[in-house]
Amino acid sequence: MERPWLASYPPGMPQSLSDDGFPSLTALLEHSTRRYSKRPAFVSFGHYFSYKDVDELSGQFAAFLQSRGLERGARIGLMMPNLLQYPVAAFGALRAGLVVVNINPQYTARELRAQLRDAELGAIVALDMLAASLRKVLEDTPVKTVVVTGIGDLLPRPKAWVLGLALRVTKGWRGPPTLSGVIAWRTALAWGRGRAFRKVSLCLKDPAFLQYTGGTTGVSKGAVLSHGNLLANVSQITPWIRHPWSVGKGLDEGSEVILTALPLYHIFALTANWLVFFSIGALNVLVADPRDLPGLARTLGRYPVTCMTGVNTLFAGLLRTPGFAKLDFSWLKICLGGGMAVQSAVADEWQAVTGTALTEAYGLTEASPAVCINPLDGGQGDGGIGYPLPATDCEIRDASGCPLAVGETGELWLYGPQVMQGYWRRVEESAAVSVDGWLRTGDLGWMDAKGRIYLKDRLKDMILVSGFNVYPSEIEGVLASHPRVVEVGVVGIADKKSGQRVKAVVVTDDDGLKAEELDAWCRKNLAAYKAPKIIEFRASLPKSTVGKILRRELRVSSP
Repeated sequence: MERPWLASYPPGMPQSLSDDGFPSLTALLEHSTRRYSKRPAFVSFGHYFSYKDVDELSGQFAAFLQSRGLERGARIGLMMPNLLQYPVAAFGALRAGLVVVNINPQYTARELRAQLRDAELGAIVALDMLAASLRKVLEDTPVKTVVVTGIGDLLPRPKAWVLGLALRVTKGWRGPPTLSGVIAWRTALAWGRGRAFRKVSLCLKDPAFLQYTGGTTGVSKGAVLSHGNLLANVSQITPWIRHPWSVGKGLDEGSEVILTALPLYHIFALTANWLVFFSIGALNVLVADPRDLPGLARTLGRYPVTCMTGVNTLFAGLLRTPGFAKLDFSWLKICLGGGMAVQSAVADEWQAVTGTALTEAYGLTEASPAVCINPLDGGQGDGGIGYPLPATDCEIRDASGCPLAVGETGELWLYGPQVMQGYWRRVEESAAVSVDGWLRTGDLGWMDAKGRIYLKDRLKDMILVSGFNVYPSEIEGVLASHPRVVEVGVVGIADKKSGQRVKAVVVTDDDGLKAEELDAWCRKNLAAYKAPKIIEFRASLPKSTVGKILRRELRVSSP
């Protein structure tokens, strides 16, 4: 197949991956702990862990897990926000040969029970504040070991109130008779201290994470991501972000500071923030609550942040946060946006305020996640998601799976070493999205002559108005460019006459803004059939934990 994007790569950018890489993700992480042992690895609530600390503590946790009879291939859930315990628990689980299952702390009891049972978890590590929701569902799950942890566990030495909290949490548990035990985090580490964990021989095909996602077909299921999948994605991303696209902007080993506001239990931050930057010896600033935008702005001002990732709503929110524009951005090199379309108005303002381009990238859970990325020197926000990463093939195909010509719109298909092994124990769903190794993304887009890819929208979110295709992202971009629109989400709702009508849900900072003004704005910038027939104002929009607007919830009118 033709790969026009290769000609667009800058000099020195690899076109393929080397065969002499690490044999497992664990080997990569262990290599970094040795190479950067004296460097700070993570900071949270003002407390640091060095790479050596991560090595020692994860080894202790691995030994503890093995002492509980958890064998290679067993699944362990991690249910917590961005705390120092997360990388320790995840790394320790991998070193013990386990498969990590990330769990959204905001899950309802129904969602939590379903995931624990589907993944057949043998153990779980959870924030103590989530103990109540866990207790409700454990009786119906195979979980045998529960480890609880709290903010106080970040302290270098246990204080009296910390020990008291741990005792209160564990004492309050009334688990089912089959539950082996509930253990405080510090107790688990103390149990493993002085005990060497048994090294587990792992290979590239071994599962490393079960990453649950709505996927391309809507039902939550676990994407099986192997050690090889994640290693490949790290190797694909690293040369791209380390390339000196502009003078002084290349990344240096052992000296970068990455701000992690997106949750590590999400695939974007898991790979891009933890794995990639851990591999180059960076300091990772963990943010437990990214919705506290004033607090996030203060964190940005406290550390010499050189890189950060986020979604469009996060960047837009920071731009509206008092005091943000006055921060010192002289350290900042890379700002990477993903998870949803980066709107041009946000990208332009971000670069004007910070002096650093907001670069749009594209990925999905089933691809570990990175697939495409733009050059890091600006010019984003035009719907272009960039060029396929090294060793990644992309095609735009029609409904029959046949490749389309340059400029024609169809579904994006991809092929590469980062593509998942399949969905956990879901043969039919796996077959529906995988054809001869190619992954059907469910995203609609087109490719230009240089191999740069542009997305229209999610296939399932496309609106059909009287036979015309309408893409919500385009309308959202137009409305977001209005100076008094803060946020907007666009969906299609059923209509007897036209099939569907366009509905826009708007958040504004001006109570005087009327629907008539926005209607005129849209008709000035859009064809008549694309203009929203319904414009609804709300105080806020429903969002996922990473800040993506949940369009499915916008189809229901506000009370």
